Amino acid sequence: MTFVIIAIVVIVLILGIALIASYNRFVKQRNLIQESWRQIDVELHRRYDLIPNLVETVRAYAAHERHVFEEVARLRSQAVNVQGASPEQRAAAEGELSGALRQMMISVEAYPQLQSNQNFLGLQRELTDTEDRIAAGRRFYNANVGDYNTRVESVPSNIVAGAFKFVKAGYFEVKDEAVRAVPQVSFGTIGSVAGEQAPPQMQPGAQSSGQIHPQMPGDQGGYQQPQQQYPPQNQPQQQVPGQPPYGAPQGPPVGGPPAGSPSPQDGQPPFTGGH
Repeated sequence: MTFVIIAIVVIVLILGIALIASYNRFVKQRNLIQESWRQIDVELHRRYDLIPNLVETVRAYAAHERHVFEEVARLRSQAVNVQGASPEQRAAAEGELSGALRQMMISVEAYPQLQSNQNFLGLQRELTDTEDRIAAGRRFYNANVGDYNTRVESVPSNIVAGAFKFVKAGYFEVKDEAVRAVPQVSFGTIGSVAGEQAPPQMQPGAQSSGQIHPQMPGDQGGYQQPQQQYPPQNQPQQQVPGQPPYGAPQGPPVGGPPAGSPSPQDGQPPFTGGH
């Protein structure tokens, strides 16, 4: 009887220790998620402070881009007003604001004087650094959320999560179509110049002898031996300095294929002068 009581006490102690450890781990993960979210929030506020200065600098050079500035100001106010919302709602507002900022930067390309303005370049650099820190913080936050949500749904930790009201956390994902777009790659243009024809492809089943036969006008794909061209017999021959006189052999070297012999075919060695 005493052994049974001791065994029950040991089991209860083991279960209690496991319960406490699981609960403490949930608390630690939840606090880590909140801390990583605060880091993102700091960078978002930094971007909110940079946007008005950037807009005013661009407005001084591109005053007629009024609709772009108004859209950026509206979306900035919308993003500031949803600070207490869920990460999903914050991500949606930030995605719209990022799209408006990108549209404003595209319109800036038409103003070379603005692109050389030191104030604009400094603000643009700070905004780019802020965007990079937001992206790094988003990756860290989403990784912590993934680990936490896995424990919330896994067995047996889901029992502790249900008993102590640990619910799943939301991801911070900016749904930007320009970032998620898959680049189109065409392998047909690699290694060629615009306007240049692609190299000819061999027909299935054809073999190559390793010799390069240039394509001649009127050639149907087979190799044809070039014919000697001689001047008319009734006209005087003109000697060109540096070139052999007409009538000298200009085709294959001595020992080539005799007249009337068939041209070399693919897969056969060229004629070497032997019998």
